[in-house]
Amino acid sequence: MPEAMTVHDEDGFDQPARDAVYRAMFTRRDVRSHFLPAALDDAVLARLLLAAHHAPSVGFMQPWNFIVIRDAERREKVRDLFLAARDLELPAIEAERQALYRQLKLEGIRESALNICVTCNRERSKHSPLGRWHNPEMDLYSTVCAVQNFWLAARAEGVGVGWVSIIEPQALKSLLSIPEHVTPIAYLCVGRVTELAPRPDLETHGWGQRLPLSELIMSETFSGPGETLLKSAIAELKTGGAPPG
Repeated sequence: MPEAMTVHDEDGFDQPARDAVYRAMFTRRDVRSHFLPAALDDAVLARLLLAAHHAPSVGFMQPWNFIVIRDAERREKVRDLFLAARDLELPAIEAERQALYRQLKLEGIRESALNICVTCNRERSKHSPLGRWHNPEMDLYSTVCAVQNFWLAARAEGVGVGWVSIIEPQALKSLLSIPEHVTPIAYLCVGRVTELAPRPDLETHGWGQRLPLSELIMSETFSGPGETLLKSAIAELKTGGAPPG
């Protein structure tokens, strides 16, 4: 008979470390305002980028690059792209929500210490089909993992990050001289902030609210009922904070 699998409890974090990890996840915010004009220390930025570079990637392809943008004139041009894209997006918003949309602060391109464009080089692993043969977009998804690593590390460092998605990709590629085979994934505003909001801004302003997790869990098949005990365990967790140890 095969030997029973051994569980290595020592591989887990101790309770304070677990609490810190969950705290970073639960209190991470998409920062649009509250940026301070102070420069971000390169030693801190180096740690954030190192965390991003250690993200998981399918086939160990590591398809990411990080364009650091500090120049005020270039950032002003990026903001112009944002404003143009926002004007194009507005008509697609439901009429009753357009007034709220206009009031929302959706970027901190000029106010933040610096901007970073995270890109995906789609040719970096073109000769290796590992993990991409049936799912060719896994390089894009892997790059998003790098963005998440960067974001969580930034939260741990007390650094604000805002993802500006309202930008036309081809216009951004032209402005930043991004080659055709490279795809911009995330345009991030990064810097110290006066505060990190207790709740997501869009929730605070009434744009939406967090969906109940239990309604999103299915059993065995899509829409499959069940997992009653799991859903009960979810209901016992603290709302808005780290799960109890």
